[in-house]
Amino acid sequence: MAVWDKNSFWSFLLLVAGAVGQSVKYSLPVCAVRGSTVTLPCTFTPVKEIIRVVWCQNHLICHGSTPSVYDSDSKTNKPPDPRYRYLGDKTGNCTLQISNVQERDKATFRFRMEAKDAAGHWTGRSGVNVTVVDGSPMRITSSSEREAREGQNVTLLCTSTCTFHQLQVTWFRGDHLLPGSGPALRFSPLTAEDSGNYTCGLKANWGTRSVAYVLQVEAADGGGGVTLLIVGVLFGVLLAVCVLILAVCIIKRKRAAAAERTMGGQVGQKLPDSIYSDILPPAEQGGGGQRQETSRAVEELSYASVQFKHKKKARPVEDAEDAIIYSSVATRG
Repeated sequence: MAVWDKNSFWSFLLLVAGAVGQSVKYSLPVCAVRGSTVTLPCTFTPVKEIIRVVWCQNHLICHGSTPSVYDSDSKTNKPPDPRYRYLGDKTGNCTLQISNVQERDKATFRFRMEAKDAAGHWTGRSGVNVTVVDGSPMRITSSSEREAREGQNVTLLCTSTCTFHQLQVTWFRGDHLLPGSGPALRFSPLTAEDSGNYTCGLKANWGTRSVAYVLQVEAADGGGGVTLLIVGVLFGVLLAVCVLILAVCIIKRKRAAAAERTMGGQVGQKLPDSIYSDILPPAEQGGGGQRQETSRAVEELSYASVQFKHKKKARPVEDAEDAIIYSSVATRG
């Protein structure tokens, strides 16, 4: 009895030691859209060589006759339901993929590893919780602004509040189905023909189709042609204004020059009066009476000179000489 107790004690210690070294790590809770494909990332750390791996639903240990969604000991090496696919191995990767998610997949999935020795058996009891929603609409986001330019590389992403596998996404431009599939629609490079309304959705569930995303592609010059047109118009207006100002200045200068010539002619016509006035004999020094007589004589001479100067038809030479002699006699008297 004592020997049995000792062996049991050491077995218990080995089991505890194995439990401390082994672990299973799951992803965060997963939200799946009905009809989509989801992946449950999973890693494990064994302490012994693993010979069997198992995934089950809503069971704490996943051992014995517990129903499983995947069991590597299956004779056909295939899960009972082909929708479940094991993407892992027996050394550290325990990822499970579920395609065409159904309402019954709303459960907690747990992974179990088993070795030749019972000390290497381990189940990750925390598990990964999967929720299933029906018809969760997709939404589209862009790696660039909506008004993208030609020549750029732009990617449209189809996302949802729930996880879905990239191979299950389809894209539409208007009502036209685009070739290919996946959550990313890439344009490399963009062209003007790429402008349009885009939607995406799950291939297996048309109720998930997103709201239309408007992609507007601008010309490569970014509106440079319009800018050049505006600059050209402004330049033309400024040039016209400059020409108008120059024309006004030229007209003003011509008018000023004409006015100066007119004033010069008037001054030339007045010059003879000044000349005849300058040649008058100075007044003699003497009494007031003589000065007055001299002044009258000067006035008469000036008058005679002016009358003679402005006659258009010249008088005979004899008449001119008589007038000069008369003027001289009158001055001496």
